[in-house]
Amino acid sequence: MGEKESEKVVWEPMRTSAATLIAPTAHHRTTPKLLVILVLFVSVTYVVYTLKLVATSHACGHVSFPTATFSKTVPAGNASATVTVPAIPSVLRRESRETNSDDRTDLRHVVFGIAASAKLWEQRKNYIKLWYRPREMRGVVWLDEKVKSREDRDALPPIRISGDTERFRYTNKQGHRSAIRISRIVAETLKLGMKDVRWFVMGDDDTVFMTENLISVLRKYDHNQFYYIGSLSESHLQNIFFSYNMAYGGGGFAISYPLAKALYKMQDRCIQRYPGLYGSDDRMQACMAELGVPLTKEIGFHQELVCSLASVYVLITSMLIGADLLEQYDVYGNLFGLLASHPVTPLVSLHHLDVVEPIFPNAPRRNCCRVRRSKEKEKMVIDVGMCRDGEVSET
Repeated sequence: MGEKESEKVVWEPMRTSAATLIAPTAHHRTTPKLLVILVLFVSVTYVVYTLKLVATSHACGHVSFPTATFSKTVPAGNASATVTVPAIPSVLRRESRETNSDDRTDLRHVVFGIAASAKLWEQRKNYIKLWYRPREMRGVVWLDEKVKSREDRDALPPIRISGDTERFRYTNKQGHRSAIRISRIVAETLKLGMKDVRWFVMGDDDTVFMTENLISVLRKYDHNQFYYIGSLSESHLQNIFFSYNMAYGGGGFAISYPLAKALYKMQDRCIQRYPGLYGSDDRMQACMAELGVPLTKEIGFHQELVCSLASVYVLITSMLIGADLLEQYDVYGNLFGLLASHPVTPLVSLHHLDVVEPIFPNAPRRNCCRVRRSKEKEKMVIDVGMCRDGEVSET
């Protein structure tokens, strides 16, 4: 018994080690089989897919592409030869400019919606006088409450009181619920029923518009389509906190008439869904997202105006119209460096005159800028200098 038990003790470890060696060998034998099966499956799938493409594709040799030709007679000594050259077919771009002069977008097709507050109206109304021309433009100033009537009403757009917004929830602790009122200005302006409107342009009471350049921007787009046109902030932190796909309202933004009608039908329900948003801009952008309309960026609706560029003239020529600028300045103080490195593009709007340095100490900031049209066609000049009382845009 002793010998058998000793043999058992010796053989048991040997069997265990042998089994351990055999098991991995069997596993390694099955692995190549799986790889081969996988490779075969992929290869067969690829071949079948390729054959299906070849079998279902049609030859395009018989398709005639639309081409145009023009002929030109080239004199060569005493003889002349006619050369026929195929012309490149013109492609109608989405942003092609309007060509029919009779149907071109003009100031009469634009309605301005201006957000204002009764508390700051006496100061801010002077900014509107810089650019608004009552006989040539249409617009409405929307206030939160009534203000006393003054003699300068003829130089300003009509004043209306915004509708009640108490039924809308507002839960943002850092903001103010007036953002709801301001976000509804486009819809309230549409409700007035003005005729022959193509674009609604939104701005603040301290926004200064370069109206000729604004029109040149709007002419690039089909007003019968859904367009939400605006620009970002110059502040990287602002864009991170809010959005890089949002038009900042202070610098201004434009909405085509069909889009304004669609917005009018759903905006109140949209606003109810976003009580935690901060301002009017992000509420508008949220509703645009629900409508499936992205921001069309035109980097030129400015958020902060540079008024400390003594004796500097910003000349905007027709050569620059092709890349228009809608800028949203969120910078404070002296903006000389920012303006000196300004893109070669026309200005469309300027905003926040109250937070930049005036050209003269203690001078009203509204006196630091006036806009006038150059005698030459398609030019606008911004004069940076002191304006006398009552001296406004003579365009």
